[in-house]
Amino acid sequence: MSMQANARVGLVLIGDELLNGSRQDKHMAKTIEILQQRGLPLAWVRMIGDEYPLLIQTFKETMSTNDIVFSFGGIGATPDDLTRQCSADAAGVRLLRHPQLVAILEGHFGAEAYPQRIRMAELPDGASLIPNPINKIAGYKLHNHHFVPGFPKMSWPMIEWSLDTYYSHLFDPEPNVEQRWILKGVRESDLIPMMEKLLRTFPKVRLSSLPSTTISMQIDFGLKGKQLPVAEAAEWFVQRMTEGNIDCTPKPEAADA
Repeated sequence: MSMQANARVGLVLIGDELLNGSRQDKHMAKTIEILQQRGLPLAWVRMIGDEYPLLIQTFKETMSTNDIVFSFGGIGATPDDLTRQCSADAAGVRLLRHPQLVAILEGHFGAEAYPQRIRMAELPDGASLIPNPINKIAGYKLHNHHFVPGFPKMSWPMIEWSLDTYYSHLFDPEPNVEQRWILKGVRESDLIPMMEKLLRTFPKVRLSSLPSTTISMQIDFGLKGKQLPVAEAAEWFVQRMTEGNIDCTPKPEAADA
């Protein structure tokens, strides 16, 4: 599947331990950081347990899109590691022992690779390897999906390698910027017509409006997008606030938003 310039990036976080609270996810925040360094946004995240039907359904849905997907966890050799089989089932292909990964496992474990650890070499037909710089036991790429271990020290450099190897043509040299203001003495509902007009006037800009839960009639308002459209929309917005006698205090600008 060829990647288009408007391809989205999504994450699939796998593991019962994430859903029962015994382990906290660290991947989303780090992936956002990795993506921002390349001018790419994160579009969506799914967190699911180790369950065959749900995993297969999830991968069928994500594989039907043009999205670039990073899946964390479930590619080991224990019975609760279901990702390899489920990704193959979702793609409609069989599991085959990948000869390069067989060689890696044999080189790493020797005779102890058999009979159990060698299962990690059983990958969906057509998969290619994603190198693991920590213990050399590779993850795999299937179409536009990238399956890596759940261990952050391994998975994060594997994500970076995948992005730099396959998707550098999608990197945006001009990162998004964000401008924010604190608005006082105004109700959010009173600003809705202004927000609607702003989005019609500056379609390349996104906005966010976050009313305070502790201070009456105070709003954290933001504009996000490329530098020039945001600057133009910001000038328009501040002028409307001034005309409406609304207290509008700028917050420090957040780059790479």
